[in-house]
Formats: sequence, C-alpha cells, structure tokens
Amino acid sequence: MSKRGWGIAVAAVAVIGLGVAIWLLAIPGPMAFAQGGTVALADYNGANPTGVPPELAHADLVKRGEYLAHAADCFACHTAQGGGTAYAGGFAFNLPGMGTIYSTNITPDKQTGIGNYTDQQFLDALHKGIRADGARLYPAMSYTSYTYMTDADALAVKAYLFSLAPVHAPARADKMAWPFNHRGLMKVWDAFYNANAPFKPHPMESAEWNRGAYLAEALGHCGECHTPRNLAFAMNNRSKFAGALTAGWRAYNITSDGKSGLATWSDNDLASYLSTGHAEGHGGAAGPMGEASDDSLTYLTPGDIHALVIYLRSVPAQDTDLPRAITVPAPASHRQGVTADLDPRGEKIFAGACASCHDWTGVSPLSKYATLTGARAVNDPSATNVAQTIINGVNRKTAQGTIFMPAFGDAYSDAEIAAVANYVTARFGAEGAHLTDKDVASLRKQVAQQ
Repeated sequence: MSKRGWGIAVAAVAVIGLGVAIWLLAIPGPMAFAQGGTVALADYNGANPTGVPPELAHADLVKRGEYLAHAADCFACHTAQGGGTAYAGGFAFNLPGMGTIYSTNITPDKQTGIGNYTDQQFLDALHKGIRADGARLYPAMSYTSYTYMTDADALAVKAYLFSLAPVHAPARADKMAWPFNHRGLMKVWDAFYNANAPFKPHPMESAEWNRGAYLAEALGHCGECHTPRNLAFAMNNRSKFAGALTAGWRAYNITSDGKSGLATWSDNDLASYLSTGHAEGHGGAAGPMGEASDDSLTYLTPGDIHALVIYLRSVPAQDTDLPRAITVPAPASHRQGVTADLDPRGEKIFAGACASCHDWTGVSPLSKYATLTGARAVNDPSATNVAQTIINGVNRKTAQGTIFMPAFGDAYSDAEIAAVANYVTARFGAEGAHLTDKDVASLRKQVAQQ
C-alpha cells in the first residue's frame, strides 16, 4: 500500500475511533425518549410538575421539605445500616474495583454536618456535586439526578434538614483505590455526565406524565439503581431502566418489556408495589428496594404514585436475558418439582429452615409477603437477590406492619447458601441457578460494612 493509502487508512480508523468515543460519551438524557421537545418550566402552560402534591400546597416550608426529602430518599443513603442515627451519615458504598466511600452527616451540626452551608452551597452540592469546601462529590451521591430539582424544592429540603436536631458525627474516611481517590478527576467526569440543568417539562406529554417524570428522575432517581452503567460509571440511558447490579443486589428491569419487565403487571400491581413494597403474584421488595419503599415511596400520595405508574409505563421496553416469571405454584410434595442433580444440602436446608414459612408450593400459608411464587428474584437464574435475602434476611417496618425473615448469613457456609439458593430457583423459578461458594463470598463482600 502506498503512503497515501496508509494515510487514508489511518485517518479512517481515527474517524471511526472518534465516532465510537463520541457515541460512548454522548449518552442521551433520561427523558430523551419522550415525544416532542421541552420547554423551560416558566413557559410551561400545564400544571406545575415540580414541588409538593396539591394536598401539601399550603403547608409550611419545613413540611413541604419533609415530603420532598422522603421523595428524594435522603434517609436511606445518609443513615448507617444497623441502627445508625437518622441523616448522620456513615452508610458504606462498596464499589467493586474502586473502593469504599461513606455517606456524610447532613444534620445541621456545624462541626460535622451541614449546619454552616449557605443556600448556594447546598444547591451546588445537589446540582453540581460540589461540597462547601470545594471538593467534588462522587456519583454515589445522586447529584446527576438531583440536578433536575428546582431551587425551590432543593431549598425546601434544606429547610427540613435544618429543622432536625444536630448530630455530632464526623465523616468516616473513604477507602478509594488509585486513581479514584483523586476527587479532582470528577471535574472531567461531571463535564460529560452531569447535565447541571433544571427539569424541563414535555408539553406534548400529559401533566401526570410530567409529574411522574419529575418524581422518578429529579427526586426518586430510579435510574441510579435500575439503569446499567457504562465503563465510566455513568448511567447508560440507551438501556434505560433495563436493570443493573447495585450494591450487591439486582435492581430489575422496570420497562414495559413483556418478558422481564412490567408488561404483565397491572397498574394496581405496580402502584401497590411502589407504595407498599409488595404486589400480589409478583413478590415483595428486599434490600435497597425494600429501603426505597419503606423510607421513600410509602410516603408519597396516591396521586404521586399514580403519576409514577404513568411515567414508568411510557419508558421504552428493554429486552433482557431474564426468563418470563413462573406464576404456577410448585408441587405440594417435596419429592416432585426439581431435578435430581442438585446439591442435596439445598433441599435439606429448605426443609429445615424455609418450608414452614414458604411452603413446598411456594405459596405461604402464613403471609402473602412470604409467598415465593411469581417473585422476580426466584425467577432470576443468577439467584443474586435470593442469596442476598438468605444472607441478610428481611426486616422491614411498613405501614402494613413488620415484614421479617431472619438472616442466615452466619448460620450457613457459602457453599450451603449457594445450595439452597440454587434449590429455590430450580423449584419455584423459571430456571435454576448455579451459584458456587465463591459467588456467595463475592455477594457477601458487596454489601459488607467496612
């Protein structure tokens, strides 16, 4: 090949490489799928989708801020697990390959909390990911979603937080590996992945859709868990709400896909799951989704839950490799329903520790919350959430009462937990899992508090 030919080939490769890089970096916004364009909030002629619902329109600033803080789920991330003081920080985010960071104190303590934050500093933290001292936040803090919050809503949240009793709780030191321990690098990341822009309504969509979009994107930040990440750890909205592994748990597909999404759920099913963390025939929430239900979604008004349902229904279907959920109960006899090639320890452990609550059919005789039939977790061949539930148990305080399952993480070895998780998915799900003891050990580490 001539020099000119080589030059053309190199240029072509460079152009292709640049195109691929731009495609990877230029991820569409979370609402780019919607019909029509957007307008500034001030120019929108429909009902204001931001702020609190009509029931609280005349409440005082702190009361409005309390509702918005619940909608934004501030409690879950800023409260340490295992009985930590509310909003005092200390929650560990274990980021595989990167390290561990800890949430900070957002009570109004002036030494260790946000008591000295000005309004502008608070807005900068929520919208730009910049602390009062100028340091950049990591995207474990959902500022790339909170950036869509209006100033008025953000400052209402601040008013609520400042109404709380101050708690002296110094921040725990992060344990990030190089080069992720250099917060300054986040400035480059933010330039690509933080829109740093307020919410803009879509006039061609309904008022309820716009309200649901604001709740899901600006406040509830659903995509932070349910949207897969790209190599730079930014939400890949080309696969919006298709499901992802988050904090060692699987956040499932919440698009309208007919196989692994929400197409088979009725609106009442979805509303029930959002507001209570349980839907008949589809199972209940545990792990981070259980926390989101109990600490956030359960506080929303029926109107706001309905708006969320409308918005979720509009998100384009994303096909995943999860099988369609089995909704038929398993045989009543333990001698039927699974193949003989499973580790016998799985059935033995289920018989001794699980069958009395969950039954051999998977339909609990004790509580609808203990029914396994139809649950996405037992129909997931990875058995991720089944294993995590066995390890960590369930202890949810809901408006309907306490939902409790003991944690068996200390009672059984990794191999035994793998065996029972494989048995549960084989007996009650669409496809049996093949977890190993090493898989379980890895799952333990992803949620371990360090």
